[in-house]
Amino acid sequence: MPALERSSAGGYTMSTANWFAGSVTGMTGALDGIRVLELGTLIAGPFAGRLLGDMGAEVLKIEPPGAPDPLRTWGQAEVDGHHVFWTVHARNKKAITLDLRTEAGRALFLDLVEKSDVIVENFRPGTLERWGLGYDVLARRNKGIILVRVSGYGQTGPDAHKAGYASVAEAASGLRHLNGFPGGPPPRMALSIGDTLAGMFAAQGALAALYRRTVTGRGQVVDAALTESCLAVQESTIPDYDVGRVVRGPSGTRLEGIAPSNIYQSADGSWVVIAANQDTVFRRLCEAMGRPELGSDARFANHVARGRNQDELDAIIAQWAAQRQPTDIIDVLSAAGVIAGPINTVADVVQDPQLKAREMLVEHFDERLGRSVLGPGVVPVLSESPGRVRNAGPARPGQDNDDVYVGLLGKSAQDIERLRAEGVL
Repeated sequence: MPALERSSAGGYTMSTANWFAGSVTGMTGALDGIRVLELGTLIAGPFAGRLLGDMGAEVLKIEPPGAPDPLRTWGQAEVDGHHVFWTVHARNKKAITLDLRTEAGRALFLDLVEKSDVIVENFRPGTLERWGLGYDVLARRNKGIILVRVSGYGQTGPDAHKAGYASVAEAASGLRHLNGFPGGPPPRMALSIGDTLAGMFAAQGALAALYRRTVTGRGQVVDAALTESCLAVQESTIPDYDVGRVVRGPSGTRLEGIAPSNIYQSADGSWVVIAANQDTVFRRLCEAMGRPELGSDARFANHVARGRNQDELDAIIAQWAAQRQPTDIIDVLSAAGVIAGPINTVADVVQDPQLKAREMLVEHFDERLGRSVLGPGVVPVLSESPGRVRNAGPARPGQDNDDVYVGLLGKSAQDIERLRAEGVL
């Protein structure tokens, strides 16, 4: 696989030398030539690694010997004890084992750092420093190394020392307060959205740092906190409170003041989303419903008026939708230029012709299961260097040890056996 090599000027140039055993030649993605060392476990850190791997980076997932990533045993579906959650976040990665708590393990890690571009970790802050692997140590071995650190509350501040989980971060950031119905308990989304958001911002930070390195020749630390990632997507909640002391709260199936944009029950009992809150689109909705007079009704004539009369407007649309089948609603409104769609389950999603046409439903063979597994495609789609799913993730911890330690670091077979016997690998 091509690698970035330091130039005499202190910057980085691309080498196409295929010196990594088993690598794929040729430019296969936007990040081809970038090597990532992933120390993270579970979701937040590994999701950042997955995003970089999807775009062509070579991701080496490091697991302690005898203590594999718990994500290997997570997920609601399994085959012979093998869970499929692993295929989502471990795809496009290679697996090596290494005990960073040992002197020999740290020495090997620094050898890997010398030949890598990015490190992703989501330990509790201070862990790497306790192992003697703080950023100052890493940068002495490779001034271009980028350390991406994902944690609950960030690397600084009074809460930095605390462990963090998505559920608590979502709550602490105020995000969970916005979910649910007024007067009810703040429910959790049935996904670890806080972890995912942090992973996305971590990957974004890695890309920004990689670009900056082309200018300065130096790496830096990327500090992504779960709480701050959840806060960053909350639109105008902070200025709304600062200026008007407005405390945004849960609003059920709609956003307060944004109308019409809600779910409406059809004749067969299923729900359809109709979003027509823009003035021009709302008038199209009125025509499609056979109620053109609503478009000029003072109660609904503009965005502000519709927001003030949201309940009344929702009731009118709900009455219209209740008399029609869901496909009829969607077809009629789509033909009129009104945005509408079904509430799909995953069973519907995997049959979606649009997603299939866009290659957003991708099969890859999972060695553990002995069968192909369907998973999400690579987002976003790049026209010149698209990402792709190259594999379903390493089936076994350390399965790429020989390729990495022998092929990349030049260790001998005897070295590998000794390190295994010592518990380093």
